[in-house]
Amino acid sequence: MNKVILIGRLARDPEMRTTMSGMNVTRFTVAVTRTYQDQNGERTADFINCVAWRKQAENIAKYCTKGTQVAIDGRIQTGSYDAQDGSKRYTTDIICDNVTFLGSKNDNNSGNSYNTNYSNGNENISEPSQSLPTSDISEDPFKDFGEEIALSDDDLPF
Repeated sequence: MNKVILIGRLARDPEMRTTMSGMNVTRFTVAVTRTYQDQNGERTADFINCVAWRKQAENIAKYCTKGTQVAIDGRIQTGSYDAQDGSKRYTTDIICDNVTFLGSKNDNNSGNSYNTNYSNGNENISEPSQSLPTSDISEDPFKDFGEEIALSDDDLPF
């Protein structure tokens, strides 16, 4: 099984390109803070290269910038290529199946909390909650449903 789940912030702005066949691909790096502290009491981070394709690639390039917090569900893919100097280079990338936008670096200052999920191109945007009207709990919400029905324990199927 090859499964990866990450939560982190974009370390730089995403870069979207289009392949020769017309498919969009976006590359970005996510900084994931480690759970432990180093000898100086500071937390370090791992910088993980990620790749998204198609509509998801478009949405990441359009809505994410450096500092945006994201949750990623995907898989690890390794590869290699020959560099211009003739040496062999090895790569490790996370291929994103689902990317959920958790917020931007400025969300803590503005007080807004947007939960935007762009999973394989499906958009679901929840705006900040507003004050919703409430009803008086002393009023019976079932008063217009008719008369009471009496049931015995023998009538229940469980």
